[in-house]
Amino acid sequence: MKKLLKKIKFFSIVILIIFTLVASNEITHHKIAITAQPLNGCLSTDSLPCTDISKKTTSEPFIPDAKLNNQERFLSAIARKLSTIPQPGTYEYTLLRMYGAVFVNQDVGIKLPQKDIFASEQETQDFQATLTMAHVDGTNDCYLQKSAADALNKARVQQQIPLKSGYGSGDCTRTFNTNLRFWHKYANDQVLAKVQQGKETKILGLVAPPGTSQHLWGLAIDLRIGSKEQRKALNQNGWFQTVENDIPHWTYVGLSEENLSLFGFKKQAIRGITYWITPL
Repeated sequence: MKKLLKKIKFFSIVILIIFTLVASNEITHHKIAITAQPLNGCLSTDSLPCTDISKKTTSEPFIPDAKLNNQERFLSAIARKLSTIPQPGTYEYTLLRMYGAVFVNQDVGIKLPQKDIFASEQETQDFQATLTMAHVDGTNDCYLQKSAADALNKARVQQQIPLKSGYGSGDCTRTFNTNLRFWHKYANDQVLAKVQQGKETKILGLVAPPGTSQHLWGLAIDLRIGSKEQRKALNQNGWFQTVENDIPHWTYVGLSEENLSLFGFKKQAIRGITYWITPL
């Protein structure tokens, strides 16, 4: 009888400890600010893929913890959008570094893909079919995700901001095949293999590999910009240059310029043009 009582007492203590730990974890689980510790896995090539480390609903505005460094703040923001963050040294991580600025977007009207590579025209079409699109005023057939188009239209009311080609759809949301055609205009399969192996990155500032362009997501546009006033109007409405050396390319980030640093972006001036680069 005494042995039975001891066993019951022992298991009661164990259950109490487990309950305490679960309760404690539940409180931590719902904190908005993400500490540096959960991000360690995202920064190590030895660890497993970094899964979504913030389960707070993405419909609520997110403010990164100012105590984190630039990279950690950026990762804490994009972890709310991507189901898995690629590991450093991988092809996917290289693409995230170059084109991942859009994943910090806080606009609830914006829809983002769950990965940064589309494998085919069909996969691209399936994603684009879920988007709410809107027309860019004064263009022939230029469409973007509605929030991006609305912001661009506001900027174009402030300043005359022409598309790179003048009016064409190729400057706006593109199909997978259009992305592929642009790639073959400037590169080939051998160059793609080098990019995938991490041996070539300069080409990424000229053209995006097949299935990886921000244009596929309806969140990028190519423009002809020549004045500070035009840039100011675009910046005031959430549009920034985020792809280093791609001069015509503008990305809808949806943040104010004052908040870009808070989300970890690095300001970089190259030949008189200000780019906001991801800290990866």
